[in-house]
Amino acid sequence: MKEQNRNIGIAPYGGSAGGWGALKAVADAVRRQMALKQDAIALFKVNQPQGFDCPGCAWPDPQHTSSFEFCENGAKAVSWEATSKRTTPEFFAAHTVTELWQRNAFELEGEGRLTHPMKYDAASDTYQPIEWETAFAEIGARLRSYDDPDSVEFYTSGRASNEAAFLWQLFAREYGTNNFPDCSNMCHEPTSVGLPESIGVGKGTVQLDDFDHCDLVLCIGHNPGTNHPRMLATLRDVAKRGATIVAINPLRERGLERFTSPQSPIEMLSMSSTQLASTYYKVRVGGDAAMLKGVMKILLSMHEDAIAAGEKPVLDEDFIQQHTEGFDALKEDLDNTDWAHILKVSGMDKAEIQNIARLYAAAENTIICYGMGITQHQYGTQNVQQIANLLLMRGNIGKRGAGICPLRGHSNVQGDRTVGITEIPSKTLLDSLEKVFGFTPPQHHGHGAVAAIKAIQEGKSQALLCLGGNLAEAISDPQATFAAMRKLDLVVHMATKLNRSHLLMAKHSYLFPVLGRTEIDEQGSGEQSVTVEDSMSMVHASRGALKPVSPHLKSEPALVAALAKATLPNTRVNWDKMVNDYSFIRDAIEAVFPAFKDFNRRVMQPGGFHLYNAAAKREWLTPSGRAQFKVMEGINEDPRSLQCHDLVLTTLRSHDQYNTTLYGLNDRYRGVSGRRDVLFISADEAENRQLRVGDTVNMIALDPQGNRTERRMDNLTIVVYDMAPGSVAAYYPEANVMVPLDSHDTKSGIPAYKSIPVVLEPTTATQAESSGTRR
Repeated sequence: MKEQNRNIGIAPYGGSAGGWGALKAVADAVRRQMALKQDAIALFKVNQPQGFDCPGCAWPDPQHTSSFEFCENGAKAVSWEATSKRTTPEFFAAHTVTELWQRNAFELEGEGRLTHPMKYDAASDTYQPIEWETAFAEIGARLRSYDDPDSVEFYTSGRASNEAAFLWQLFAREYGTNNFPDCSNMCHEPTSVGLPESIGVGKGTVQLDDFDHCDLVLCIGHNPGTNHPRMLATLRDVAKRGATIVAINPLRERGLERFTSPQSPIEMLSMSSTQLASTYYKVRVGGDAAMLKGVMKILLSMHEDAIAAGEKPVLDEDFIQQHTEGFDALKEDLDNTDWAHILKVSGMDKAEIQNIARLYAAAENTIICYGMGITQHQYGTQNVQQIANLLLMRGNIGKRGAGICPLRGHSNVQGDRTVGITEIPSKTLLDSLEKVFGFTPPQHHGHGAVAAIKAIQEGKSQALLCLGGNLAEAISDPQATFAAMRKLDLVVHMATKLNRSHLLMAKHSYLFPVLGRTEIDEQGSGEQSVTVEDSMSMVHASRGALKPVSPHLKSEPALVAALAKATLPNTRVNWDKMVNDYSFIRDAIEAVFPAFKDFNRRVMQPGGFHLYNAAAKREWLTPSGRAQFKVMEGINEDPRSLQCHDLVLTTLRSHDQYNTTLYGLNDRYRGVSGRRDVLFISADEAENRQLRVGDTVNMIALDPQGNRTERRMDNLTIVVYDMAPGSVAAYYPEANVMVPLDSHDTKSGIPAYKSIPVVLEPTTATQAESSGTRR
């Protein structure tokens, strides 16, 4: 019985991604959350031309939408937001903050939608309702009382619309700060920082129809089955027409192996599936840069052999000569990179790396897709640039069917950046804001997420205003973060649901309910649309379809404007005009950012419009006007990765999860249900440590010198999984306790969630069984 209990919720999953399992999960989510039939019907408005944008991932919509354009996790996101459950003032009156703190993230958000503006009362240790105008007046007075505008942090979630984000950065900059910690600082900041140095644009260069013309797709460090499931339909189309998909990832993920499309009656009725990746390589956690340098090293050798034999060159010499700089330095670096080191760090065989290089050399048009398995390392920026190097070697940027494809998370995290949410503003942006609005924005750089937490920790920042999100749980090092946030003078949260960040009480704490993406936004001029930008630079409109869950909700643009007016008595901005009619916000965006020319007309077209991408046209917005080969010193994605340990921990999301939001406690494709207290490990690593499924271990983080630290996770249950040697994995955000605040990419500031040196020790129970009770 004891053995059975320890194995509860752990069983291999034999099915494909998608299929009947996905449809059942959708039905269960709708049944549990959306009580009204008309609310469930709203699912058919997701990602439709006159509907609302999915509040989940940023994968683009196809040009011709079908009757339903949502995936399993998109349906979970919609049902989670459009739930019939409510978190009311009566709920808060019945539960102290101290009591609520003991609940997990799933339980807190599971209470339902916030319905009233609330303020924390320390005497009763509860949130209590407050009138909107009273709250605005109090917050405005506190913000005006601070001597230094840089003592306020303006956090942004990637779910904020372009309109809300633009007003948010306008408010902060008129207030006097460029402090914009946001979710991009924790996911794709290395893309935003690294690609401009390489190709002059901090975004991907492909559009969705490029997948119709590619010969090869390399999928590196991402898991589409869970994190961007609508991508599976695109990959299915690629595989169906005979193009090659190669997966490179530490864990074997079902969403890269095979997919049963719920929109294919034949596959659904026959219980069949489409094979996606023709080849799957398991790279060691932290070994991507080594693998990429190995591929480039082989390409150089193949090229030199081809030239010597009078054959067609492997590299695109004309492209390199006409469009790039730095190739000789890259070649020298590759020549000096030792194969033994490449193989040790990557955990791959040379034959595997050679096969990737040969497939790449044989393909005319290649797309490389990557996710946070590439970015969330201490050298995440350099990782991104090595992918750009590989594409530049064969001219695979700026032509049809080829390019770089960073897989963004939140549905508008890229759009927020485009409309000014950045702690490192360009002079062009600041000059344009001054010209359009008549105030002089601050010129110095502000805080990203890690810098913001450090400023709060050191007492330099006194206030935190959060436009959505769950910063405290999303950021690394909760030990430091939680303590720091409790020292704040003021915190303001704008959210749809309760999360743990809302329970870290400052001296003055406010919790405001906002409209969700699914809800009708009625302002003075009528119902409003907002806009979002997907991960391929398509901008399109989103219009909610459901009645708001409470008459006390405010839209994010209206809430931002109200805070700005209360804080800035001499504001130069006509906030009322823009909130009354969001088309005036879009006019202002267009005035500041010329790329949005004719914004209001173009966004009303079905499917929206594509923002101009210079690199996709082989226009390189770098100082020299050429794309840059960027040399990475060494091949370790984390400088600790081979110095002090045998195991590297990566954090990952479960299938019932989107960032810090937990829709449930299952991880279907990895065979885990009803629990999150697990550690994934390969069969070989488990055998070497005399561990088996169901055993429990304690995991301890190591410092750069290889010494054990106080960072640990105890009593994790072993799940033996098909994954790279030298690698283990645990769920985010629980495993954030293993990541110190100082462990981040020095160029982009992103926390190193994916490369944590650890050791394992068996628990007392496991040790006892090992000593003789096993048979």
